[in-house]
Amino acid sequence: MISRIDLRGEALPEGSALRDLLPRAEFDVEAALEKVRPICEDVRHHGAAAVIEYGEKFDGVRVEDLRVPAEAIARALEELDPAVRAALEESIRRARLVHRDQRRTTHTTQVVPGGTVTEKWIPVDRVGLYVPGGRAVYPSSVVMNVVPAQEAGVEGIAVSSPPQKDFGGLPHPTILAACALLGVDEVYAAGGAQAIAMFAYGTAGGSGCAPVDLVTGPGNIYVAAAKRLLKGRIGIDAEAGPTEIAVLADATADPVHVAADLISQAEHDPMAASVLVTDSDELAAAVEAELKAQVAVARHVDDRIAPALAGRQSAIVLVTDLEDGLRVVNAYGAEHLEIQTADAAALADRVRNAGAVFVGPWAPVSLGDYCAGSNHVLPTGGCACHSSGLSVQSFLRGVHIVDYTRDALADVAHHVVTLAEAEDLPAHGAAIKARFGWKVPESK
Repeated sequence: MISRIDLRGEALPEGSALRDLLPRAEFDVEAALEKVRPICEDVRHHGAAAVIEYGEKFDGVRVEDLRVPAEAIARALEELDPAVRAALEESIRRARLVHRDQRRTTHTTQVVPGGTVTEKWIPVDRVGLYVPGGRAVYPSSVVMNVVPAQEAGVEGIAVSSPPQKDFGGLPHPTILAACALLGVDEVYAAGGAQAIAMFAYGTAGGSGCAPVDLVTGPGNIYVAAAKRLLKGRIGIDAEAGPTEIAVLADATADPVHVAADLISQAEHDPMAASVLVTDSDELAAAVEAELKAQVAVARHVDDRIAPALAGRQSAIVLVTDLEDGLRVVNAYGAEHLEIQTADAAALADRVRNAGAVFVGPWAPVSLGDYCAGSNHVLPTGGCACHSSGLSVQSFLRGVHIVDYTRDALADVAHHVVTLAEAEDLPAHGAAIKARFGWKVPESK
């Protein structure tokens, strides 16, 4: 059901050599680029008509208008199961608490008397938030995208999610209800690469989508490829790949918990990665037994869980000790990393590469997916070594405001001219000299 990789007995290699020994899903965005390029070009030239055509082709349903009517959004909230509504409201409340504390403040530094540099944080004007559909329904992704954008102060927020044949071409009603709870009324029934292109280029017409400045949210390989293709015209959060969980555990971990957590991510997608890193043969064997028992009574086994656990991206990795285990998980850079060891907090403090870290037996990834208050839009594919998850910061731009008096400029003018001449950019120096009658003031 799940393979083993034994790294015990020899010194672990460094850097990429260690990463190459670890399981990882194959996710070739570059190969998908040529498939999405004509789609994006078609949307660029033909707008909404092209988006509608591709929705019919890929999602099996043709819509008359991409914009979801306001009454459909309101109706979805009215008809929402009260228990689901209460859960979403609590998820939103907790996410707001965490993301509100991420707000940045303007800060002014006095470099010299009369010379200041102020860093001002300005939200992007308009964002497109993508919420995937298909194998599962993700109202939680609405929460995770919308809340940090709102807390950052973004004024223009548009959400797009694939049209659903079972719901008359509208996105899933639970997604619409989540939008209603968050006060988002601009929602489009568009999915895949065509939705990203719609955000990038806009679509004309009275109910058309105006172009956005930034696109965030997870999606399949074609969404990731469209993001890569259109990056520059739009900002993007990340090229999200298949979901991942890594669990660093010792003999004190409960194999029932570990197996359940590995299955929880495997249920997303047949390419999902579930990795256990442990120094305990006994735990490895117990987790293998638990996987068989729990998978036997799970849903989504044949189309998701079984192929995910059996795939090259999932494994039990055996290490000599937890020090080596820590090196392995830092090399792996998991989207979600659980620490289930006797000294979980101490080990968690030493983790350098992970999208999010879940400490101890009572902080499973599922909590972070919904109600921890943290964000679940996280870097995948090892990108946690250089990228962060979605946050308020994702929607802000830092702008430096430079304010110098004549005396403050005069004090440093000779240095500016010297550096300009050293770089063979005499006009740079001339821009300084012109302010002082073409004679550079001497340093005081």
